[in-house]
Amino acid sequence: MEDFILREIDRLGEMLLMIARRLGLLDGDTPDYSLAEVKHEFDKAACPIDLYALLEQKNPVWYLVEAEKISDHGLETFIDIIFHSDLGEDQKAALLNDALAYLDGKGYFSFRLHSLIGR
Repeated sequence: MEDFILREIDRLGEMLLMIARRLGLLDGDTPDYSLAEVKHEFDKAACPIDLYALLEQKNPVWYLVEAEKISDHGLETFIDIIFHSDLGEDQKAALLNDALAYLDGKGYFSFRLHSLIGR
């Protein structure tokens, strides 16, 4: 059972990487896309996360970690995807700060997310 859960967590992280690639995030550029485009890619990839419902959560990072059991790398990729969308700047900053606090607290230093501070 534990192996199955770990495979599912890895699968979610891989799905987020695939979505990031489709959105052009991993090509070295810093693309801009709408939240609707992100939602469309989530749906196309059959991602089990309802993006709009997630963003309505009081603490989306906690929800991803506790309810969805997302991996550290998956969380990092998710925040990177959302950060380059047209989501409001205040929401982006809150998500980024929450994710960094969580990851840094675990000793997982994300160069990718720390590079987004102040953008």
